[in-house]
Amino acid sequence: MVPVPVPAAAPAPAAGLGGSSGRPGSSSPRSHEASRPLRSGAGGAAGCAGLAPAAPRSPAPPPVPTAAPRSPAPPRYRPAGVPLLPGTGPRGSRSSPVPARGGPAPPRYRTRGSRSSPVPTAGVRAMPGCRCPRPALPVLRWLPRYSRAWLPLDALAGLAVGLTAVPQALAYAELAGLPLQYGLYSSFMGCFVYCLLGTAKDVTLGPTAIMSLLVSSYAFQQPAYAVLLAFLSGCIQLAMGLLRLGFLLDFISCPVIKGFTSAASITISFNQVKNILGLQGIPRQFFLQVYETLRRIGETRAGDAVLGLSCLAALAGLRAMKSHLAQAVPTAPLAVRISHLIVWICATARNALVVLSAGLVAYSFQVMGCQPFRLTGSIPQGLPAFQPPRFSLAVPNGTVPFPSMVQDMGAGLAVVPLMGLLESIAIAKAFASQNGYRIDPNQELLALGAANVLGSFVSSYPITGSFGRTAVNAQSGVCTPAGGLVTGALVLLSLAYLTSLFYYIPKAALAAVIISAVVPMFDTGIFGTLWRVKRLDLVPLCVTFLLCFWEVQYGIVAGVLVSGLLLLYSIARPPIKVSEGAVLLVQLGSSLHFPAVEHLRASVCSRALAAASPARSVLLDCSHVSSIDYTALLGLAELLQELHRHGLSLAFCGLQDPVLQVLLSADLEGFQHFPSREEAERSWGAELGGSRAEPLTSTAESTGLIQ
Repeated sequence: MVPVPVPAAAPAPAAGLGGSSGRPGSSSPRSHEASRPLRSGAGGAAGCAGLAPAAPRSPAPPPVPTAAPRSPAPPRYRPAGVPLLPGTGPRGSRSSPVPARGGPAPPRYRTRGSRSSPVPTAGVRAMPGCRCPRPALPVLRWLPRYSRAWLPLDALAGLAVGLTAVPQALAYAELAGLPLQYGLYSSFMGCFVYCLLGTAKDVTLGPTAIMSLLVSSYAFQQPAYAVLLAFLSGCIQLAMGLLRLGFLLDFISCPVIKGFTSAASITISFNQVKNILGLQGIPRQFFLQVYETLRRIGETRAGDAVLGLSCLAALAGLRAMKSHLAQAVPTAPLAVRISHLIVWICATARNALVVLSAGLVAYSFQVMGCQPFRLTGSIPQGLPAFQPPRFSLAVPNGTVPFPSMVQDMGAGLAVVPLMGLLESIAIAKAFASQNGYRIDPNQELLALGAANVLGSFVSSYPITGSFGRTAVNAQSGVCTPAGGLVTGALVLLSLAYLTSLFYYIPKAALAAVIISAVVPMFDTGIFGTLWRVKRLDLVPLCVTFLLCFWEVQYGIVAGVLVSGLLLLYSIARPPIKVSEGAVLLVQLGSSLHFPAVEHLRASVCSRALAAASPARSVLLDCSHVSSIDYTALLGLAELLQELHRHGLSLAFCGLQDPVLQVLLSADLEGFQHFPSREEAERSWGAELGGSRAEPLTSTAESTGLIQ
């Protein structure tokens, strides 16, 4: 029998503040430090995402000496995992695959900040049964537990994403103004790097429509600029991840993002109209594009127009087919399940299917001796050389040095990495929330930065998370990030052996793929939603939306500035509620910072010292004030002195501990406070005549909200 000691009970914390603080139970105002229990795993704001299941809490020690009990076995999580057919899932979820009975569950993703995290903070003893420290490399959290039952699903998901990625890579390179092989060069390194460093099982990295649009603006259709931009963007993203600066993305508000993506959807779609119509020599600036396209619409090539519109119709039909595809019933006949699988594969790989069909049509016309379509043309075969990006560019007049290249890219060095991070993290958070796991934003920064840096060594232009391919990955039932290995391998095989077949792909078909991918980015309901919810947010939305048609960077910067001004205005003019009565009750609706001090003083003095009403003392309710700065403190001191000159007093109530400590440390003359409004009413009621004084809440003649 091994005696188990019972831990002694911790001493009770101090009851509260006393003396000048107005709180009973303590003789010193500084002794009111509420004891807060330490939580295991409360490590940074974002934490480190884990792929291992959370360890169970250890049982409490028995109250009497007895034999040491065995540690309870970790709970078996209800599998979320392997579907009978891709696209089927529990409770109607198409992105949450269900494993076969008896099969292992896919890894559950946890972050270091969650309560169930097995990683303790410094100074907190790890609970029995915890596995700590956890591996720093995300792949080591799920690879040791990888099961063969997950392999078919990861392989199927990787294949489906690869069939989507290859045609999109060719189309996005065309959008970026680069040779088409650079789209393929940009599509495989991110898959491999994210498998090692990523914390979301669904996310796939690669070229996207928005990133290609930005590259076309800052790379000047020069591959050397595009590759160098990928390298520098990756370095910036790595630095932000190491310095844990992911919070900077929070300053880009949702209206700004919606305005940018909606404008980008229109810009990218219209940029591909020239390929649908078979026009050449159309400028890249949006307004000039619109003018030249409308002016030369009579030069439309009938073959390209018919093929492009047919591809658009086919892609829209396959997308609608997939959205209305019923889930497979496990008890259905084998033929029905196989038919369901075939339809699902065709709808999921619709981009590859449409591009392949268009290529076969173009090849048939080539064999017959006529070609009504504009073709992609020859693409160099073979893998790119592994070499660092060029830090200078040879031109006919000499050489462009590295500083000049950086100066030419200008604002792109800020816009491209920030938009890449924003797009990737937003996608990761969305799918993590949908599929029931958590990510580490700072680790996502490191993964994306490493992917861009290493990608630049294989001639990649900047990449980020792709919403469309991530959706395909999730709906295919991927279990771990290992699905990216299959996608990357398929892209490499295409580069090594299939580039000669890409010659016959019509440009109209690639344009249809791009338009089909970006049209859903336009949020038609956001304008009506903001009109109903908060009309003021329409200002940054419209500013960003309109200016992005001129230049993308101007739209984003202007939208962020407008959002920042609205945020600063709310800080400078916090809501103040004034209740009239024998004592003037002033309630602050938010924290008090220096821009709001004059607004508060004017509000208080205009009511307390008004000529039309008798002078009254002021009770300032600070229950909603969680912080205060030095300038605001000086303003309160001046307000105290001004009221004191008129024979009035100013008292505080409901002060939170941090604010109370600041005010006590300042040693304000005439400072008095009460723990609650009721305490102040009782105290001042006695001074005003006991029971003859009316309480504040019942003598309020008018209540106004000063904005």
